[in-house]
Amino acid sequence: FRRAHTLTVLFILTCALGYVTLLEETPQDTAYNTKRGIVASILVFLCFGVTQAKDGPFSRPHPAYWRFWLCVSVVYELFLIFILFQTVQDGRQFMKYIDPHLGVPLPERDYGGNCLIYDPGNGTDPFHNIWDKLDGFVPAHFFGWYLKTLMIRDWWMCMIISVMFEFLEYSLEHQLPNFSECWWDHWIMDVILCNGLGIYCGMKTLSWLSLKTYKWQGLWNIPTYKGKMKRIVFQFTPYSWVKFEWKPASSLRRWLAVCGIIFVFLLAELNTFYLKFVLWMPPEHYLVLLRLVFFVNVGGVAMREIYDFMDDPKFHKKLGQQAWLVAAITATEFLIVVKYDPYTLTLSLPFYITQCWILGIILVLTWTAWRFFIRDITLRYKEIRRQKQEHRHERDKCLSNGDGHSALLEEPSGSKLRDRKL
Repeated sequence: FRRAHTLTVLFILTCALGYVTLLEETPQDTAYNTKRGIVASILVFLCFGVTQAKDGPFSRPHPAYWRFWLCVSVVYELFLIFILFQTVQDGRQFMKYIDPHLGVPLPERDYGGNCLIYDPGNGTDPFHNIWDKLDGFVPAHFFGWYLKTLMIRDWWMCMIISVMFEFLEYSLEHQLPNFSECWWDHWIMDVILCNGLGIYCGMKTLSWLSLKTYKWQGLWNIPTYKGKMKRIVFQFTPYSWVKFEWKPASSLRRWLAVCGIIFVFLLAELNTFYLKFVLWMPPEHYLVLLRLVFFVNVGGVAMREIYDFMDDPKFHKKLGQQAWLVAAITATEFLIVVKYDPYTLTLSLPFYITQCWILGIILVLTWTAWRFFIRDITLRYKEIRRQKQEHRHERDKCLSNGDGHSALLEEPSGSKLRDRKL
């Protein structure tokens, strides 16, 4: 039935596209015809994938919704591969086919500047530095971290990623000018207000979802209109709830997996800024927003697939398809950045930044070696010593029985006497 349904939809879509092309005379504009043909091909592929692709772990609001984003992931990865194999100039000019306003160098902007919270030199508005930072990116930061918390479902992982990204901004501000921010913008507005408040609201939403009763009833079986509307709204909530317990310190495998998740997460965040820089896209461009919307939808599925694979490898023997695609997309974006602007990426870190990162890496490696190797050996040695002490204590206790004769010593002599009788 599903195959027949797919063929029917594809047939109707093909006929509709053919009918549209027959109604109008084909323009003599090669660029226009190329774009129109590419869009039509993508639509046919998405239609096929939505009905035929493999279902993921999510079923609400509908499995077809998540199959759609899986197919969008394939299309986006193919687009990135195409951009990767172009020259730098051709790749930047290719963006004009998407938006004619792209393909021009970005103007230089100063993001640091005056970092005074209260500027007495400005008589009209001494707090102008704060008002300048309260732009559209503040609610974007909050809403973004709210959704990231729903994806990760762990408070300490979200806080580590939030704080680590601010350290990355400190470390890489000599490469990208928009990483240069005031200290209060880093730690007060970003970490505490925007990110922290978003994480807090996300954890409260997760708590409500974990306590919610998941008992579904058919829409037409609900008698009241209020119940029907409530059921329609709840269609956009999960079908059932799975609490993520990452437990990174439980084993070396889970520790390395969690570190890998944090690394890929931070790399995807950095790709957002570096791609804008190398492809000459303004921060407020709609393509930047579309990419973030894309990662919100595919990232949630990828995190669920990764957790299922880590938590129950016997049942989930392979990592999910969406998780592999997200990893491939992140790696391809990084390769584009490396190819398009290797000079910026190879700018050497300041000496004190290098020292801080070396110290941090040494501390992480030292803790890993202590937790999963030295500590286990020490605990095993202590357990062996405890068992030996208990065995010695029991033997001494047996030696001091009643008339001073040991039951342990009498038992071998008794066995020898029985052997002689035999």
